[in-house]
Amino acid sequence: MEVNNLHVSKERLEQFKILLEDWLPKEASIAIALDNSYVYYAPSNHHLHLDIGKNIHPDSIAARVLKSKTKTEAIIDNSIFNIPYYAMGYPIYLDQREAALVIVLPSTYIPEKQEPYKFLTGKQDEDWTPIPIEQISHIESLQKRTWFYTQNEQYKTNITLKELQTKLPEFFLRIHRSYILNIYFIKRISRDLASNFVIELKNGAELPVSQSYINDLRKVLEF
Repeated sequence: MEVNNLHVSKERLEQFKILLEDWLPKEASIAIALDNSYVYYAPSNHHLHLDIGKNIHPDSIAARVLKSKTKTEAIIDNSIFNIPYYAMGYPIYLDQREAALVIVLPSTYIPEKQEPYKFLTGKQDEDWTPIPIEQISHIESLQKRTWFYTQNEQYKTNITLKELQTKLPEFFLRIHRSYILNIYFIKRISRDLASNFVIELKNGAELPVSQSYINDLRKVLEF
């Protein structure tokens, strides 16, 4: 953990970690952003390649907190740090300047307060149908729309993959920027000619696993 030479002492920044570590999960990292860069980072074993003094990405939680000045939380895909992660950000003040305190957790983390979906309501033509969550094999983001699939049907929903991931039951797993699957629908996991993992579902669908989600897949399925 480091701090740059801005007019905020390392000891003062360390106080945030001391105050938070009793209730944060061990997988949590802590970052503090001030102005347009990070001034503090205490990594956990779920380590992001975040350097002190690095400019804040405009789509990051830190940037959203500094802009909105409100608590912000979301699943962030692999476009910023090459791995997906879940983050909660809080507006704070350092030396009378607006700053952002960000708690970073693995993308598989689901806040306890979130009640998992029991069904999703999908649209076909002009009709809407509530579908029990256990019947959904996988969910796809395609052409800026979200689709979910049952054994024989396809439905459209207005909920994004990022929003869904925070409230799906634990048997749903993100495997790709465009896919979330129900692990109970997995028929087999194999490799293609380029040695990339491919998941075949019981309904015949084949879904790719991106490199950024392989560790999550292995951890959940223990292989």
